[in-house]
Amino acid sequence: MTHDKWGQVRKALKEKVGHSNYVTWIEPLRFLDLTDGVLTLNVQSNFMGNWVDRYFGDSIIREVEANGSVVRRLAFVVDRVANAAERPCAQGEMREPRQNAPLPKVSAAAAQALRRKDLPLAGLALDKTCTFDHFVVGKPNELAHAAARRVADGGPVTFNPLFLYGGVGLGKTHLMHAIAWEIQARDPSARVLYLSAETFMYRFIQALREKDMMGFKQLFRSVDVLMVDDVKFIAGKDSTQEEFFHTFNALVEQKKQIVLSADAAPGEIDGLEKRIVSRLNSGLVIDIHPTSYELRLGILQRKMDLFSEQFPGARIGEGVMEFLAHRIATNVRELEGALTRLFAHSSFLGREVDVTMAQEYLRDMLKIVDRKTSIDEIQRAVADHFAIRFADLVGPKRNRVYARPRQVAMYLAKEMTDKSLPEIARKFGGRDHTTIMYGIRKIGEMAADDAALLEDIEILRKALKMR
Repeated sequence: MTHDKWGQVRKALKEKVGHSNYVTWIEPLRFLDLTDGVLTLNVQSNFMGNWVDRYFGDSIIREVEANGSVVRRLAFVVDRVANAAERPCAQGEMREPRQNAPLPKVSAAAAQALRRKDLPLAGLALDKTCTFDHFVVGKPNELAHAAARRVADGGPVTFNPLFLYGGVGLGKTHLMHAIAWEIQARDPSARVLYLSAETFMYRFIQALREKDMMGFKQLFRSVDVLMVDDVKFIAGKDSTQEEFFHTFNALVEQKKQIVLSADAAPGEIDGLEKRIVSRLNSGLVIDIHPTSYELRLGILQRKMDLFSEQFPGARIGEGVMEFLAHRIATNVRELEGALTRLFAHSSFLGREVDVTMAQEYLRDMLKIVDRKTSIDEIQRAVADHFAIRFADLVGPKRNRVYARPRQVAMYLAKEMTDKSLPEIARKFGGRDHTTIMYGIRKIGEMAADDAALLEDIEILRKALKMR
């Protein structure tokens, strides 16, 4: 095999794995040799070689054989200089440091390479379906979508960081992926690093073990856009928070954009240092609310065209979309999963799925949904219903406009979940359980004589059961 043929292989792989994966994983590979069915490639790190072998090895072998060569397996030779500046691990990859072969300290050449615009960054893989074109906008997420668009459009940084928070499956990750895709499409040379807070922590620990803090700092502070998912993970981890704080400050001083996400607002994350909370609150903090019925229906209708291509001949009957939008309301991922299951049944069995069949096919999922109302969902539903901020609902303010909705939420939490009073108390800002008892009793007594309050409770109860 020649270098020219390897170039043809890379060109074919670019079409198959997509631009982001190609730039990150395939383009840095250098062809060394092909002997006795072993294709040897030069890589920048052991981690990179393991990742390429695991996720792209079969594709590489197929393309090489399509060019007339026989390959049994891949082998990798590590570029020692590049290894000094090894790139961040993807989520879930826990590589132990080599006990007898510590990484060399970052050389001047490696430090310079880290600042090069063409050096790829290995963060979490981006989902090609998570773009702005595939994001359905509705009232619960319109502000988050507009802010994400502003960041993706580039230009001067007007708010830093952009902090998105909300429950599972409401679109935080989709918007972060969409920002990354848009920035890379607009400026392919932009250094966008998207990773989880867990990966950030692991890379920090790895750098400490391997005495390569300079490489760690250079890596994370040389990006143009840093995107960190699930910031809550670093809460309570003092050393990691310390380094995250300094990384954050360094990037802000350079006017580099930071985008973060979590399932709660900065001030509601237990164990997060006050100075980090202050920095996060200095940017734009946006709560992505639970989806409305109209938004869920819009998401399902948008997915119909995509699934129709994936499942030829599938037919979904009248009323099924409305049924799903009513019954599965807490998590967009579960909503999409339910639709996928129905399309698969229709396509494989060759018959139309009506509402009755949908209930049968989704029986297990609907049972889980029916019993899965959480205190968080109750709190957010009550906050939305009474038009107050979530933080005020669980916070210390005692005036009537906050205290009454708070007591309603306590009442529903006791009625609709199996949580104990101390557990409920912890979800309401760590209050004493006797406060919860008083609130529950108070609402129970008032509802007997207050028709308006009783109506509010019934509306919330029905809405939560439909989620």
